[in-house]
Amino acid sequence: MTRKSLGGQLESSDAVPGHIAVRGAREHNLRALDVDIPRDTVVAFTGISGSGKSSLAFGTIYSHSRQRYLESVSPYARRLIDQGSAPHVRLISGLPPAVALRQQHAGSTRSSVGTVSRISNVLRMLFSRSGTYPEGYRPADLAGTFPRDAAPLDSDSFSPNTAVGACRTCSGMGRLLLVDIDKLVGDPSLSIDDGAIVAWPGAFGGKNNRRILRVLGIDIDVPFESLPADTREWVLTTDEQPTVRIGDRYNGTYMSPKRWVEHTFADSPSARMRAKAASFMTDQLCPTCHGKRLNPEALAVTIAGMDIADAARLPLADLASFLDAARTHPATDVLSVERRQAALALIDVLQDHIATMIDIGLGYLETARPTSTLSSGELKRLHLATQLRSGLFGVLYVLDEPSAGLHPSDLELLLGALKRLKDDGNTVFVVEHNAQIIRTADWIVDLGPGAGRYGGRVLYNGPSDGLAEVEESATAHYLGPSAPEPPGPVAPRALNDWIELHGVTGHNLSGGDIRLPQHAFTAISGVSGSGKTTVLTALADAARAQLNSADVNADEERNPDSVEIAEELVNGAPVWDLGSEQLETASTAGLDAVDRVIEVDQRPIGRTSRSTLATYTGLFDGVRKLFAAQPEAKERGFGVGRFSFNQPEGRCPTCLGDGEVSIELLFMPTETAPCPDCHGKRYNPETLEVTYRDHTIADVIAMTVDEAADFLSDVPKASAILTLLQNIGLGYVSLGQSAPTLSGGEAQRIKLVSELHRSSRGHSLYILDEPTTGLHPADADLLIAQLQLLADAGNTVVIADHDLRTLSVVDWIVDMGPGAGSAGGSVVAVGTPAELATREDSRTGVYLARRAEAAVS
Repeated sequence: MTRKSLGGQLESSDAVPGHIAVRGAREHNLRALDVDIPRDTVVAFTGISGSGKSSLAFGTIYSHSRQRYLESVSPYARRLIDQGSAPHVRLISGLPPAVALRQQHAGSTRSSVGTVSRISNVLRMLFSRSGTYPEGYRPADLAGTFPRDAAPLDSDSFSPNTAVGACRTCSGMGRLLLVDIDKLVGDPSLSIDDGAIVAWPGAFGGKNNRRILRVLGIDIDVPFESLPADTREWVLTTDEQPTVRIGDRYNGTYMSPKRWVEHTFADSPSARMRAKAASFMTDQLCPTCHGKRLNPEALAVTIAGMDIADAARLPLADLASFLDAARTHPATDVLSVERRQAALALIDVLQDHIATMIDIGLGYLETARPTSTLSSGELKRLHLATQLRSGLFGVLYVLDEPSAGLHPSDLELLLGALKRLKDDGNTVFVVEHNAQIIRTADWIVDLGPGAGRYGGRVLYNGPSDGLAEVEESATAHYLGPSAPEPPGPVAPRALNDWIELHGVTGHNLSGGDIRLPQHAFTAISGVSGSGKTTVLTALADAARAQLNSADVNADEERNPDSVEIAEELVNGAPVWDLGSEQLETASTAGLDAVDRVIEVDQRPIGRTSRSTLATYTGLFDGVRKLFAAQPEAKERGFGVGRFSFNQPEGRCPTCLGDGEVSIELLFMPTETAPCPDCHGKRYNPETLEVTYRDHTIADVIAMTVDEAADFLSDVPKASAILTLLQNIGLGYVSLGQSAPTLSGGEAQRIKLVSELHRSSRGHSLYILDEPTTGLHPADADLLIAQLQLLADAGNTVVIADHDLRTLSVVDWIVDMGPGAGSAGGSVVAVGTPAELATREDSRTGVYLARRAEAAVS
């Protein structure tokens, strides 16, 4: 804990003036670090993944600043704030107020670019106070019925997220999901008893409805199509729920397929059941608002002849031009003096907001675009823009990999933004792997030498040009001219067979064709927002459509991502995102050669301490079986379930298998401590009496992957998974490390391993979205080596990525662009990396050429 003197100041007699002094930092893997970091500079925290960068920058320095701020809040207010836990550090001095910009994943369908950037707030005010109202609703027509400085409609009336503004038909969603009656019946030539109706719950639910129909006198043994039309309609769509006696057993209540779909979609707690219900529904534009999400009253108000929904759909660069024209538009000139003055002032504010967004390369985004459709890089720059506008002075900004998801051409804009923050009198900390960002930093704090328990030391703390002399630093090896090249294929691959997608439309793709080689390693490149992820989504959808549905369902059922899908649905971002435009592919070729589709992204693998590396990969199943097979376990009648910390019979009753307990201190930060009974081991004493080679199952969970690989070398399933984890650079991670503490890069590699160790079903198509994001070049090389092996084994690997090192060793590149948003969505260039480097019309090709020239020189 932090020590304070009687005067309230931190004891820091050895602190360097003008520096942030950290003493005794022990957060996560940090080894009682003492470090002094200069203020008013751009500081890069570097090191391989898991070395302790984020633990120092975020877990220690930012967290400590946040705790100091919360100490200034009243005790009552602090009880209402999630304060987290205090960092493990002896003292920190010279610390400014801090703002953190972390890696963020998709928001809800109601969260948009405008709501995050605050542009929507000002735009709604503009339409409210200075809009042109229809005849009879103009301020002059309603004089005396509301305050002089008010407006007929307040700003909330122009928001689809409020009851007064939302379209009353679609509740502000812009689209409707309606039950498609034709989808409720699978094969009308079958009888109801043989399964003609597919939109019923399985097992007892469907059997119960069939029994009820028989009792009601409906013939369920003849082909469904032969029943009278009115009978078919009643069976499928009735809202009646008749209750009948089923023999002598029970009373059964009928629910039609249509009613079951509507009820399940609206109320089921199961993500998979809601997804199943959605498959019997059709997504269509709202017939009232036509996708504009607002009620007719709000849409009747215009600025320069345009309603707010159309204005919000303009790219920000076009919105700026529209607002310029609105200043002198005849509709603005005829406003009263007060309302014209308000219009000009609000337009000035909007132009200031938009200019900041354009300056960091986001001019292609629309105000109304849902944040759930943004990449992590776009979302991060969106939040960065709000900070650039704040004009704060003397603040510490802590950014988590700001270059993540950015094309090399976008990095120049990011570097300008970081310099602007520093020039405004602030301190900027960036946790970063990108060589260009690191080279331009004023100061570097490099941690390592390894990851996890092998890291946590400061290897270098000084000006950026001095890191190259640190032999022990993995980062230094990749900054110099002799940086190692990433692994390439064993031998050049022949590109003879192709996957073809024709007429792909949706998002910003406008009907182009995509060709990808089979049995090869392909990268989709292009600037941020050019359509790379959309291409991957179209490819995955088209490939799944060609596969046996039973195989696809089996993969989805065993995929632990279902937990995350459920949480995203609860948080308002459904898999069938109503706010997004549907992707369509006119025709395909070559996908019949694919036997399996595997998608790997950077979503978290879990959000609680109960989700761990061991549970996610399936490694823990083999470990539990191993302990259940021990003589002591058999003698006591312990089954496999006994060795799960999620099951009541084996887990510690005090912490319920978490291994730690939270201590609520009301107006002080919540503290966590090892469970006083199991001391962090998660299990009850009886379970821990069973050992294998003198180790309990808790001892195994506490091992790193490297340690467990030696200990479990004679357990085939566990050994295979552990070897893959080592090969992909995760040897430092503990088997029991909770999912929330894993980085996006770690989570993605764990997902890949969970697929690699499963038995192959022939030719697999691997699809990875920005797999090198968040990885140190040394870790990226390990990942690329595994992807090369997959392609060498005859599989097809397709990634979307910006990393030039990775792009230089793939077999084929499809470069999207030329710009972002509406200026992108087309295939600019295709070819091998060497061929692309000759294309001056390709932004990616230009940077590949520069990299090749730098390597030669």
